[in-house]
Amino acid sequence: MMHMTKETEEKLACSLTAETTELLPFLPYLLQDFWELGSDPDVVIELIEKHVTLSRNTRILDLACGKGAIAVKAAQKLGVNVKGVDLIPDFIEDAKHKAKEYHVGDLCAFAVGDVNEAAQTERDYDCVIFGAAGNVLGDPSEMLDKLKAVIKTGGYILIEECYLPDDGKQEDVRYTNYAFLTEKDWMDLFKEKGLDLVETAESEESDSDSGMANIITRAGELIEQHPGKKALFEGYIRSQQNEYDDIDNSLVGATWILKKT
Repeated sequence: MMHMTKETEEKLACSLTAETTELLPFLPYLLQDFWELGSDPDVVIELIEKHVTLSRNTRILDLACGKGAIAVKAAQKLGVNVKGVDLIPDFIEDAKHKAKEYHVGDLCAFAVGDVNEAAQTERDYDCVIFGAAGNVLGDPSEMLDKLKAVIKTGGYILIEECYLPDDGKQEDVRYTNYAFLTEKDWMDLFKEKGLDLVETAESEESDSDSGMANIITRAGELIEQHPGKKALFEGYIRSQQNEYDDIDNSLVGATWILKKT
């Protein structure tokens, strides 16, 4: 894995439901059964197709792209140019292989890198995607500032987040790596940042049973290989289960498409 600051490591670990950065080298193994990490590509692509003016010159940036599921499928269906950035080299290699498999290698570019650095250098995109990646770009206010900077005026930001329902409380949430805003908090923040909310797509229920089954299997294999790290992998199972439980019971998931005015 490329060199990164301790703060970046910690944020990356949180975004992938790891309790400690010690788990980072094992995440590609634990998540090998998943191509789609984070947002649902079909939901994202539908929102882009509906609202973004598309041409062969359209440029989309996917920050914290994971294994490239959104980027590859968007390139295939929409015929647009997509660049994906992620810190985990194994994920980027998987994304490149998928782009070739889907015959969109000419439309997709993938790079290993810190998304915070990418947000400082990438510019003039028509749309930026940041899906279910937690606080890797900082708190919500910092995140929106960084995403705004990479798109043109009139461009679009597409983010997936979970928020507390109106009657929800932070103490109801089992996954405690960071605090969640309410829907009103998000709406107020969008206005403050000069972003128009174009459409909201509520997240569908996740297939938590099969997802957990895969994770438990892979964690068990790692425990056999590294018995001294049993507590580390069992902790990951607990964190992942907590996250699934929160999404099913305590939080509301949404994908928002916003326009920079």
